[in-house]
Amino acid sequence: MSYHIGVISGDGIGPEVVAEAKKVLDTVADKYGHEFEYEDILMGGCSIDATGEPLTDHAIAQALASDAILMGSIGGNTQTSPWYQLPADKRPEAGLLKLRKSLNLFANMRPAFLYNELREACPLRDSVIGDGFDMVIMRELTGGLYFGERSTEEVDGVLLATDTLTYSEPEIRRIAIKAFEIARKRRKKVTSVDKANVLDSSRLWRGMVEEVAADYPDVSYEHMLVDNCAMQLVRNPGQFDVILTENMFGDILSDEASMVTGSLGMLASASMNDTKFGLYEPSGGSAPDIAGKGIANPIATILSAALMLRYSFDLDEEAKAIENAVQKFLEDGYRTIDIMPHGEEEAAKVTQVGTKEAGDLICERI
Repeated sequence: MSYHIGVISGDGIGPEVVAEAKKVLDTVADKYGHEFEYEDILMGGCSIDATGEPLTDHAIAQALASDAILMGSIGGNTQTSPWYQLPADKRPEAGLLKLRKSLNLFANMRPAFLYNELREACPLRDSVIGDGFDMVIMRELTGGLYFGERSTEEVDGVLLATDTLTYSEPEIRRIAIKAFEIARKRRKKVTSVDKANVLDSSRLWRGMVEEVAADYPDVSYEHMLVDNCAMQLVRNPGQFDVILTENMFGDILSDEASMVTGSLGMLASASMNDTKFGLYEPSGGSAPDIAGKGIANPIATILSAALMLRYSFDLDEEAKAIENAVQKFLEDGYRTIDIMPHGEEEAAKVTQVGTKEAGDLICERI
């Protein structure tokens, strides 16, 4: 089979980790008889430098013509980069928001899985980790505060900033359906996270989730306030299977869940619409401070490519081959710098490798 993949390499370490993911995909293509055709798409800071815009209409057209998109991270140092001297709608992240809206990527899925080999990197105590954890956060991606009406104006000599949080029944229903469908393939439990004790939008959210849940009698569900969920993620992460939540809450909770696994460099992400189309990217940022040093962890991007094979192309066996290769890479004692053990004795038992070598070693294990 032949697949057309749009590639947004992005900024910072983005091009480095995307290169390794493409290397892994090419290894899969050779082994299983597929053809992956790549088309470069500009977005983020690199697009600002080239075109003056974080995302052009041409780039959107390229994305729409792709079967799926593989993306690195975008953006730079918010304190020093000239990109962040621009108006908000001209900054790198504005391109990402525009792309999500243009492609109707309303559902973001972030798996958070603790590899046994990386228990040492987890900041939680062994008594909290227990037998480990394996959860997925389903975040609504095109509504809420990030896309609501906003303004900054002077009122009676004082600046007043307003951001509007808006959700409709259809927006909530479709992300809830995604969450329950994924839970049905996992451990059949959904935790819907809101702030229904305060927010009208959360009360609507809770009601719509209950309506959707009625169609999934085989899936258990519970409601949890967002502040309690933030606490429970570090108190007992093993209790969660699928966490369903709105845009801003999901942005915060998914980063928290990512870090309890030990490193953002290990965690993949998928943003999907109503079709098989999806955008696949690492959960971490562009890390401009280490860009070009060859030390970035490519595993999150490689695992994102595996998600692409599974969810956009229905290539489950090929996706599993990548995931098994990552597992074997860790079992064989290889680590990038971000997941190296802290103690000297433990560090002596593993081998530190750079970005390209990690990609090579994973390819060897496919």
